[in-house]
Amino acid sequence: MWLILPVGLIATTLAIAPVRFDREKLFRVKPQDEKQADIIKDLAKTNELDFWYPGATHHVAANMTVDFRVSEKESQAIQSALDQNKMHYEILIHDLQQEIEKQFDVKEDIPGRHSYAKYNNWEKIVAWTEKMMDKHPEMVSRIKIGSTVEDNPLYVLKIGKKKGRRKAIFMDCGIHAREWVSPAFCQWFVYQATKTYGRNKIMTKLLDRMNFYILPVFNVDGYIWSWTKNRMWRKNRSKNQNSKCIGTDLNRNFNASWDSIPNTNDPCADNYRGSAPESEKETKAVTDFIRSHLNEIKAYITFHSYSQMLLFPYGYTSKLPPNHEDLAKVAKIGTDVLSTRYETRYIYGPIASTIYPTSGSSLDWAYDLGIKHTFAFELRDKGKFGFLLPESRIKPTCRETMLAVKFISKYILKHTP
Repeated sequence: MWLILPVGLIATTLAIAPVRFDREKLFRVKPQDEKQADIIKDLAKTNELDFWYPGATHHVAANMTVDFRVSEKESQAIQSALDQNKMHYEILIHDLQQEIEKQFDVKEDIPGRHSYAKYNNWEKIVAWTEKMMDKHPEMVSRIKIGSTVEDNPLYVLKIGKKKGRRKAIFMDCGIHAREWVSPAFCQWFVYQATKTYGRNKIMTKLLDRMNFYILPVFNVDGYIWSWTKNRMWRKNRSKNQNSKCIGTDLNRNFNASWDSIPNTNDPCADNYRGSAPESEKETKAVTDFIRSHLNEIKAYITFHSYSQMLLFPYGYTSKLPPNHEDLAKVAKIGTDVLSTRYETRYIYGPIASTIYPTSGSSLDWAYDLGIKHTFAFELRDKGKFGFLLPESRIKPTCRETMLAVKFISKYILKHTP
């Protein structure tokens, strides 16, 4: 017994040790034609490539910028294959583990105080939601809209003066676990809204006349996992039938032409669509909440990273929505306003033509439900750091994004029935 137990304990410890990414590399390749695009797809069949942009192998096309992560063991072979085929590439990150550690480049101001310049884990975010309610009881309330597979609560913060039924905007962050700058923005939005009410004319007007429903972390289990076990985790943490692979991509799990785009049916893939539309507890909680508040929600905004884009429907078809011109106008002005702060350039357009075709996305679902102003932000950067944006870039990212969100909110207040 004594001999077996320590070995068992060691095995358990090893099984749950956090994944390390020593000397793993991030390649950026620009295939010049379909032949070169096919070479990348072939490499993905024989090597474990983690696609950062686009989100999956089948989206790779000629003249597209393709970013993928590769292990130290496979990087030499990948490099040789790219050289052999005379393909244009650069190595954006030479040692992923180093970049992961370098993310935390902001010192905590006052220990114990919630920092908006740092990435916060789930525990800190929960404590922060309580603090915001206590500090601003007349303006902030917390609604538990459901729970996750691992029984973590899904909290929405309702921001606004409490009187009467009014127009509302629903915003969510962190649907993909590794996109940490996204939840950082949701926290920043709530902080700025409550702090500047009564001081900033626009924010005061918005909160006097509208409500904001903010889901600071959509994919709570995945987010926790990305902090504790695997920084590169994207999906949620649900078990899949007849597969040892864990997780569903929540942004392929909505009932919007679900499963119409091929290659989302592999449970081991990062973009797995789930076993059915709304099969995931997180998706179901959000769709139920939005459906039950449909008469007041006039806009839906979701935050992702990275690539500096402002997207609108559709993802599942190249057909343009009836109010395309209106959406394009709002997105154009929104990106212009965003760039006034630090000259950060965003592009904008429908998902399918601007980024790549997707099915089962929250954006298309909300639009088809009847919310005619739906937008997705792909926040900073354009690939130098990718998902590992350093903390020192959080505040600038949030400040510029806030300008665009305030503009969209003002537009919704003025132009929606």
